[in-house]
Amino acid sequence: MIKIGCAAYSYRDYLKDSKMGYEDFIKEAYKIGLDGVELTLYWLPTKDDSYFMNLKRVALYHGLPISGVGVSTNFCTPNKDEIEKAITTAKEGIEIAYKLGAPSIRIFGGTIPNGYTVDEAIKLVADNVELLLSYAEDNGVVLALENHGGVTARADYVLKIVEKVDSPWFRVNLDLGNYVEETYDDIAKTVPYAVHIHAKVSVARKFKLDYYRIKDILLSKGYNGFLSIEYEEEEDAKTGVPKFANYLFEVFK
Repeated sequence: MIKIGCAAYSYRDYLKDSKMGYEDFIKEAYKIGLDGVELTLYWLPTKDDSYFMNLKRVALYHGLPISGVGVSTNFCTPNKDEIEKAITTAKEGIEIAYKLGAPSIRIFGGTIPNGYTVDEAIKLVADNVELLLSYAEDNGVVLALENHGGVTARADYVLKIVEKVDSPWFRVNLDLGNYVEETYDDIAKTVPYAVHIHAKVSVARKFKLDYYRIKDILLSKGYNGFLSIEYEEEEDAKTGVPKFANYLFEVFK
């Protein structure tokens, strides 16, 4: 029951230059035969409600659920202005997720500030994320922290943040290509807390991920959600994403 989807981020070179709209991305995902779409919210042409309602309709007409949305945040900071910026960005993303019917929002923890220990940084992220929990719950959108370097570079760090926050409205967006050290062990540790997963071709373009091995890990941990392709290879996304999707279809058939 693992579903294969795709993040809009995969087509960033087209979206950021307006060579492709989010509607086009949804149609591209349909042509590939994917199970759903994830809307990274960086290149929205407008934030009018009518635009989001139309995207929701286009996704429905193509039989594609919106598996999640993604924003960029930094919760690992003592700077009040930066925290407020992160909270504002996340709240706006939560509202958009609610309008689109997306069940989760991908957020980032951030980098460890100078002079902070790892444990101090972990507490900083947990304390700041807690400010969003009631808002997330009120909108029915789960906050999904991505392992994205910095304070989330290792699975043990991510799990400590999850344990400190201690809320069913806070889980993980597991990026399979972002654990550079002990990749498969850290993936295995994180899977039980994952509500959404990013599927990359490789780890920092250093080595290709073995998805047959990953499949065994996911099934052994009972994961039953989306693998959302986040394509970062040199080949153009319009040819690279379908190739990678076909590989995943074969692995998870």
